[in-house]
Amino acid sequence: MRLLPTGLTYFLEVARTGSVSEAAVALTVAPSAISRQIAKLESAIGVPLFVRHPRGMIPTDAGNRLLDHVRRSEAESAALLDELRTGRGLQTRSITVACSEGFARRVVPRAIAEFRRDHPEVAFHVDVVRRDEATRRVLDGEADVAVTYTTGPQHGVRVESAVVVPVYAIVPVGHELAGRARVSLAELCAYPVALPTTGQSLRELFDIAARIENLAVQRVLECDELAPLYEFVRQGGGVALVGGLGDVHRDAEAEGVAYVHLGNRAFRQREAQVQTMAGRTLSLSVTRFTAILVSLVRPAEPGN
Repeated sequence: MRLLPTGLTYFLEVARTGSVSEAAVALTVAPSAISRQIAKLESAIGVPLFVRHPRGMIPTDAGNRLLDHVRRSEAESAALLDELRTGRGLQTRSITVACSEGFARRVVPRAIAEFRRDHPEVAFHVDVVRRDEATRRVLDGEADVAVTYTTGPQHGVRVESAVVVPVYAIVPVGHELAGRARVSLAELCAYPVALPTTGQSLRELFDIAARIENLAVQRVLECDELAPLYEFVRQGGGVALVGGLGDVHRDAEAEGVAYVHLGNRAFRQREAQVQTMAGRTLSLSVTRFTAILVSLVRPAEPGN
């Protein structure tokens, strides 16, 4: 059920899909009906909301401003409907979290467990997605909060917390680098390296740093999931890179690996962010849960 007027509902779907025909399929209405509503909306506001291209519809500056407003309205409408259906007020509802895998391993589950000790009536849904998809889901109101890595400014989100997270090499227990407090990228590249795939922020920064230092890299494994990287390292296949959050000593003991801080300026461009939708009024439950996430998204201390 949507509380938005028809014209804004159609506008939102065209902006989301970039196409009148795709929006028509998603909404199960005729494309002509969507086109009429968009034209009516533009006439009422007095400015174009889309630039029409042969390959799709792109929001104008005015369209993007309206889009931000509509997304906030849709998200708040969904929260209101949930509260009306449960009849229990702001504190009782479900919370949707979008996060990249690094946060899904420990940070997000710990935050949920801590929150539910005081609020056992609240249920959670966690979507583990790529970093840009986590931000998109908050922008579109599909998630209440996102926890993800970024390397630049983000439009349309409120950054609740942003910390530069040190990067660590994970090496097998007993490896010759395992006792080191810090290693250089050149030292690391003397070994076979497992890396995330191209497009991941850690991989992008690693490639930049390696090019700057003119290093030869043995890329023997590419994978976006962390479990295969850890098992690869545990079995002595080589070394891998991860972001360092929380207590790396406790994590090392649990994972059966050793963490060594990787000292390189390129990785300082990468932030761990907790994001919510800009301008959206958050429920009390989401506000409290977000505060717990912020307290847990903290960098491990390099060299510990």
